Amino acid sequence: MYVCEGIIPELTGQRIRLRRIKEEDAEAMLCCWSDPDTAAFLDLPPLHSAEDAKSLIIWLQHLAQQDETIRWGIEMVDTGKLIGSCGFNFWQLTGAFRGEFGCELRSAYWGQGYMSEAAELAMTFGYSIMGLNRIEAFVDPRNERACRWFARNGYLREGMLRDYRHTSGGYVDAVVFSRLRREETGGTKTTANE
Repeated sequence: MYVCEGIIPELTGQRIRLRRIKEEDAEAMLCCWSDPDTAAFLDLPPLHSAEDAKSLIIWLQHLAQQDETIRWGIEMVDTGKLIGSCGFNFWQLTGAFRGEFGCELRSAYWGQGYMSEAAELAMTFGYSIMGLNRIEAFVDPRNERACRWFARNGYLREGMLRDYRHTSGGYVDAVVFSRLRREETGGTKTTANE
């Protein structure tokens, strides 16, 4: 059974690399996490400085050591620039074999396929190394761009969970999306349009 214990393996695609986020990445991650367009639907407290981002990075590292989350920085292979992050906010193996995928990307890099490549790397890791059967995502329905992205990237929209999360703005609903291992490995791949 998969155990993280704070070890974040590097995964490399054609244009991006997923790697451990380090404290030295605080300035780059501040640019992402405080980007107004990116942050609009993130459930994070406002970040005002690199020190705030550094504290969040340390917290994410702690959660990885506790096997509660695994978060990669999304780095461009050609420039080494960190442009976002993605990973599993939560996973449960015993009795469920599922993980919750979450991601964010600086808005300057939207629409260029970077997140699709990052998500595929994470998904492959989830199925082959972690042993997940189901990868799910919970999206604020007001985030229409993210809902379209998940649908385009092979996630099936399953329904709406009402008042699913409590945020600083009150309760918000969540649209549930999922991809199953059998849809990726030999079974008939289901798309959101079917």
